[in-house]
Amino acid sequence: MPQPGQPAGYPAGAAPGGPAPYGQQPHPGGPAPYGQPGPGPYGMPQQAPQFGYGGGPGMPPPIPPRRKAGKVWGIIGAVAGVLVIGTLASAGAFRGGGGSSGGSGGAASGPRYRITVPQTLAGGEYKLAKDISQQAGSSVPQEGANEHDIKAAGGQYSSGTKSLVMLGLYGTIDDPGTTVDHTIHGMTSDGKTEVAVPEKEFTPSGGGDSLTCGVDVRTEMGQKVTLPFCVWADSSTSGNVAETDAAHLAKDPQSIDLQAFADKASKIRGEVRKPLG
Repeated sequence: MPQPGQPAGYPAGAAPGGPAPYGQQPHPGGPAPYGQPGPGPYGMPQQAPQFGYGGGPGMPPPIPPRRKAGKVWGIIGAVAGVLVIGTLASAGAFRGGGGSSGGSGGAASGPRYRITVPQTLAGGEYKLAKDISQQAGSSVPQEGANEHDIKAAGGQYSSGTKSLVMLGLYGTIDDPGTTVDHTIHGMTSDGKTEVAVPEKEFTPSGGGDSLTCGVDVRTEMGQKVTLPFCVWADSSTSGNVAETDAAHLAKDPQSIDLQAFADKASKIRGEVRKPLG
C-alpha cells in the first residue's frame, strides 16, 4: 500500500524525483565535451560533435569504483574527441604546412584500401564497445586540401581497465606525410592537450610500414590523462589509435613503451585496413 500522500505506482520508501530503487542504477556517464576547435573551411562547426562511452550488447566495459565511474567514462568519451579533432585537421579543416613523417606511397597509386570496424582488435584483446563511424563521418569533410572522396570509420574498444579508440579515413590521399602531420598537430589544437613525448617514427618489430607515435597529456574534468597514440597514412587510408587506462589515467608519459605500442598499432592496422573489392 502506498504511504499517505505518495502517488500510486511508487514502491515504499521511494518518491518521485528521488533515488532510483535498488538495482536500478543510472548510466554511469554520458557524452562529454572534448574541446572547441576554431572555425575552418568546408562549413565545419565551431564545436565538433560530442562522443560518449557505452558498452555493446553482451559485452559491457568493466565498471570502475562507483564514486569514480561517471568521471572516468566522461574522460574516456573525450578521448574519441581528441582523435576526431586530429582527423578533422588531416581532412583539411585546419590548414598547415606539409611533412613527410609516417607515410608511404601517394595518390598516384590510387585507392587500394578501406577502413573497417571489427568486433575485436589486437588479436581479440580489445572488444568493440561503441561504433563511432556515423558520428565521425558527419564531422569530416569529404573533400580537403590533401584528401578526396573521404569516408570515416572508427570505434571505441575496451580490455579490462584499458580503453582504445581507433579512427580512420579512407578515400584518396595526395600526400600521406601531410595527413600524418596534420592529424598529430590537430590533436593538440583544442588547448586541453599537450605534447608529453614528441612523436617519432617506429618500424614494427615484425616488419612493415612505419607508424608515427608519441604521447600526449590531456586535461579533462580536472584530471590529467596520459594518451599514447600512433598514426599512419598511405595513398588511400589514414588511421589513428590511442589508448587510456582507467587504473592509471595519469601514468608517467616517459614510462610508456612506444615501440610496444607501435607494434600493437601495426597489428590493429592490419586488422582494420582491408583491400578494396
